[in-house]
Amino acid sequence: MPQTPLLTGMLVSRGYNKNLYPSQNQTKEEGYGNAGLCYRDNTLVSGSLEALIHHLVPSMDYYPDMTYSFTFLLSSRLFIHPYELMSKVCYLCVEQQRLSDPQADKMRIRKLAPKILQLLQEWTEMFPYDFRDERMMRSLKELTQRMASGDELYRKVVQQMIQVLIRKLTTLSQYEEALVKVNATATDRLTVLKAKPQAIQRDMLSVCNDPFTVAQQLTHIELERLSYIGPEEFIQAFEKKDPLDNDKSCFSDHKKASNLEAYVEWFNRLSFLVATEICMPVKKKKQRARVIEFFIDVARECFNIGNFNSLMAIISGMNMSPVSRLKKTWSKVKTAKFDILEHQMDPSSNFYNYRTAFRGATQRSRTANSTREKIVIPFFSLLIKDIYFLNEGCSNRMQNGHVNFEKFWEMAKQVSEFMVWKKVECPFEKDRKILQYLLTAPVFSEDTLCLASYDSEGPENNMEKDRWKSLRSTLLSRV
Repeated sequence: MPQTPLLTGMLVSRGYNKNLYPSQNQTKEEGYGNAGLCYRDNTLVSGSLEALIHHLVPSMDYYPDMTYSFTFLLSSRLFIHPYELMSKVCYLCVEQQRLSDPQADKMRIRKLAPKILQLLQEWTEMFPYDFRDERMMRSLKELTQRMASGDELYRKVVQQMIQVLIRKLTTLSQYEEALVKVNATATDRLTVLKAKPQAIQRDMLSVCNDPFTVAQQLTHIELERLSYIGPEEFIQAFEKKDPLDNDKSCFSDHKKASNLEAYVEWFNRLSFLVATEICMPVKKKKQRARVIEFFIDVARECFNIGNFNSLMAIISGMNMSPVSRLKKTWSKVKTAKFDILEHQMDPSSNFYNYRTAFRGATQRSRTANSTREKIVIPFFSLLIKDIYFLNEGCSNRMQNGHVNFEKFWEMAKQVSEFMVWKKVECPFEKDRKILQYLLTAPVFSEDTLCLASYDSEGPENNMEKDRWKSLRSTLLSRV
């Protein structure tokens, strides 16, 4: 069978040895075989959905490449519910291979069982969130029980696989509950701030005045939130109704991309937090200038760590109009370091400077000996944009109705690289006080930021004066 493209970030799952079942030089025993699949230069480029499903299912002398399994399980959800795919896989495993026959050859079951269990183990490791659906979990248990019946070794493998899966899903639920509590605390503190503006006495510098330590704590938050984003969320975020399917959307009945959205919200929060810290009306110009210089140093430390997402969020906060208009404050700031950082994140030529720096960080990560050097946190909004345009630039289906698998190889390549980056554990020691402040300190809305900015440095032209009057009247009408 022709080769499948190598995904640079593809992780090797635990479990059975992948080398036991090489697919490159073998053909499938029965069923679709190569029918319904199209290859170019020895690479699978398209196929009917049914043929691609058959291509996923192991047989006596065939096992799919892990790169194919990842790519198909990632992209198939645009055409079929994961639970429906699981049902089809179960049917093919049991019926096509005649395992439902009471007289089935025990040797045949013994040869097939480890392959089928391996496929299920890869599925639970690569896409554990699929199994939040009770229908998925039910099919998984039914098939694994059939495979493991009468064999103690397989029973232990199945038991371990399901235990690991349940732990992952439990951890995910705990994380989502913790996020709700953190967001509720931030909302409560903002309510107190609105009722008693003088209550906002603390600021970032009073909590920690060391830029490197703050950059480390930001990296903790980034890596934790990255770690909970499932690879399928990149696909589900852009999901559209399959034109060949008259049914409803594949994702109307469960969360589509909640962890991805929570991560984007964190970027926005950090940007507004930086702007809020600078525009606090209790500060004098020298204090505001000091805060700006502090966050410039934090951004530089983020760059050195490889935390490009926090870097860009800080730059975005300082480029918000309520901050950028503070000319008297900026006149007291040494901006040379900020100019260098802005140059690195310059959006011109499709973020050429950033992409160059990011490639350097990823190369360093691949050869790194220490966890510290392995950290690569991309500017996430740009990663989403790249995947979005890749998705929009090519059709999911060919003119003959085939799935455009060439497109999904490219999407899987980008997502698999992300899967490597998110696996890195943060090597820095946690500081609960700083983390709590970064996550729950009240942040101003855009209108409140503008008012605070005008209070810090009054309106300079008619447009700003009109804006200031409008905001004040709006604020008074709410009181």
